[in-house]
Amino acid sequence: MEQTRAVLFDAYGTLFDVYSVGLLAEQLFPGQGQALSVLWRDKQIEYSRLVTTSNDGAHYRPFWDITQAALRYSAKRLQLPMDDEAQARLMNQYRSLSAFPEVREVLTSLRDRGLTTGILSNGDPDMLGVGVRSAGLEDLLDHVISVDAVRKYKTHPEAYALGPAATGVPARQTVFVSSNSWDALGATWYGYRTLWVNRYQWPFEELGTAPERTSHSLGDVLLMLKP
Repeated sequence: MEQTRAVLFDAYGTLFDVYSVGLLAEQLFPGQGQALSVLWRDKQIEYSRLVTTSNDGAHYRPFWDITQAALRYSAKRLQLPMDDEAQARLMNQYRSLSAFPEVREVLTSLRDRGLTTGILSNGDPDMLGVGVRSAGLEDLLDHVISVDAVRKYKTHPEAYALGPAATGVPARQTVFVSSNSWDALGATWYGYRTLWVNRYQWPFEELGTAPERTSHSLGDVLLMLKP
């Protein structure tokens, strides 16, 4: 196995807690906060796949737009009385999602070891910029890579190819970290070394391929660096 030279992270769900919006959603819609946050996330991912695979990406829209569309759909599906103010508050919350508590320590350890670090995300550049600044991670990331550059969402191979293109490090020398099982699978198929951070103790995808390593902690990426 070749030496690891770079570590790339998915952003939403991996570094940033997408379900942290459930707290505000619960305040706005008592008893429905968790349901809204879960459906919102599922629909967001569904829309990203839909616009990537339909008509060769002709219907691409930035991640902010499909996130907003997914929120509107989810509110209608759950029959929630979401007005413009509530929508704006939830979207602003999504723009500045809480980072998981271990993120800064892990990134610091990677930088101390001299590895190239970065984000490779479906998020558009503005979303990612605000999220990284809000979490205070600017000094710990060499690259913040958005799929907006190719107008195709993960798991399209052109999205994953942005990583080596930006870092100059081949996929086989890069660890890709995601808490989304479909993303870890797509990255494995592309050729990355992969860590799936199974935060919710869910089963992995049943498609015959496993990530190199599965853990419940982001910090386990450090174990993949040992000779």
